[in-house]
Amino acid sequence: ASPEKPEGFWQFRRAVEGLADACEALGTPVISGNVSFYNETPERAIHPTPTVGMVGLLPDADKRVTLGFKSEGNEIYVIGGGEPTLGGSEYLAVIHGQEVGRPPALDMEAEKKLQAFLREAIGQGLLQSAHDVSDGGLSVALAECCLAEGRGGAIELFGPVRAVHLFGERCSVAVISFAPSSKPQINALRDKHEIRGSNLGTVGGGSLTITVGLQAALSLPIADLRAAYEGAIPAAMEAGTGTA
Repeated sequence: ASPEKPEGFWQFRRAVEGLADACEALGTPVISGNVSFYNETPERAIHPTPTVGMVGLLPDADKRVTLGFKSEGNEIYVIGGGEPTLGGSEYLAVIHGQEVGRPPALDMEAEKKLQAFLREAIGQGLLQSAHDVSDGGLSVALAECCLAEGRGGAIELFGPVRAVHLFGERCSVAVISFAPSSKPQINALRDKHEIRGSNLGTVGGGSLTITVGLQAALSLPIADLRAAYEGAIPAAMEAGTGTA
């Protein structure tokens, strides 16, 4: 929004300070970026949307790891720290029409440990996939992993599970998949880097299925997930024009 207004300049300043803190903690430079000011109407301003440009170098491109589940029978883990919260989440905004609450706080040390684990696991060729848990929480991350390669997953959750566990957003957490034979090395690396990690289920089938205490909470074919994902923008445009 306008940097000439106190709230607009405060948002910009805090975003820059946060980026600087992350660059120093992770030893990573921001090489480019963009912020477009004055995007507002008399009624409201857009949310802060700084764009960051970064470049990475892969020593061996054949070892690259993408987000999609690759092979039937692979194990699925959630790895890293960070407690989920619905504050400032997509769930609150989309389902309840509320933009309230504190977003998840970033622990730089936890993030460094997660990134170190991922880099080492990838370097050793242990991971088949890796994807961050961010917008939309664990359920959305799992859906994105299924969509990327068109392969489903059977997920088992235990204990009291509420919306915050399925759709709460958090920092320094990833969903990974790997061959069952790699499990001892994955667990050893998890302990070495002092991060949490637990089994979620297995890759396979044509649906994303989530059971809670052995009772089905969600079961959606990949085709339905893809239709919702790829049709989101057209549906929003139709709703905005009143033609839906």
